[in-house]
Amino acid sequence: MSVGRELKDIGEFGLIDRIAARTGAGAGVVIGIGDDAAAFQAPSGRINLVTTDMLVEGVHFDLSFCDPFSLGRKAMAVNLSDLAAMGGEPRHFLLSLAVPSATTLDFLDECMRGMLQRAEEFGVTLIGGDTCSSPDRLVISITLLGDQFPERIVRRRGARPGDRVCVTGTVGDSAVGLVLLKNGKGDEPIVRRHLDPTPRVREGKALADARLASAMIDLSDGLLADLGHILDQSSVGARIHLDALPLSVGFRENATVASPQSLSPALAGGEDYELLFTVHPKDMPDVFRLMEQMGTPVTEIGAITDERKLSVIGSDGEEIPFGKMGYDHFS
Repeated sequence: MSVGRELKDIGEFGLIDRIAARTGAGAGVVIGIGDDAAAFQAPSGRINLVTTDMLVEGVHFDLSFCDPFSLGRKAMAVNLSDLAAMGGEPRHFLLSLAVPSATTLDFLDECMRGMLQRAEEFGVTLIGGDTCSSPDRLVISITLLGDQFPERIVRRRGARPGDRVCVTGTVGDSAVGLVLLKNGKGDEPIVRRHLDPTPRVREGKALADARLASAMIDLSDGLLADLGHILDQSSVGARIHLDALPLSVGFRENATVASPQSLSPALAGGEDYELLFTVHPKDMPDVFRLMEQMGTPVTEIGAITDERKLSVIGSDGEEIPFGKMGYDHFS
């Protein structure tokens, strides 16, 4: 037990040793933690996929209402979600930390426990990274490595007119959960959707292996913003039906706390980490069957059009104007 001890008491290399002691050897790893670079081998016939995400204290998380264990799990989850959106199989990750020297070892231990627990759920191994000091805030940067057969990788640019637009799970929960946290209501179940999201790795890989998704993205910046990325890359448009959005009980009970326009968090709220994907109409029965087998809800919310425009349609059949589409770090 390291009660009261701080990072400055063990130094950089003590931290590296502390993390390495928790990490086992992973399949395909030739050289792991301890050298200037790691080495791994992709399974035969597959190509590597790489994604990276950075979480900055004060921007992506607030330690006044985010415990270190959940922070570690979420840091891993957001990277896993990116790989899920490509239909990839996650394998290894690199971890870079910028940490204030006064950070307690208990905090770091719990953060690493959460991160490695989430990684282990998907068979992912830590193989290296970097550490440095930070003057005033914690920064977590993860680079996740995976692979997939090249012909099965799902990109954002494959949507075609007539394809159906689908989403796993429910939308808007994370945005509502964050507002509840800020309002001191951290005991609401929906708050867990913000603190500890579930990456849809198995669902993404299943859709890719079955060749069912024509385009796919994970919901990190908001449904409209992320769908907009698919539309831009595919040179198409879409019509989304407001009544079709999958909303949880917790969302319906608390959405007006987050926004006077109760459905705004479902359209523009970020960090749900569900999968948004497009499907040819003839393949829809197979999609529903596959997701049912996995125990994952999936909802058809609209269709791709050849008009390069994103429209949201209300219950009366009329188009609804919308403003902010989602989160943008620089606007």
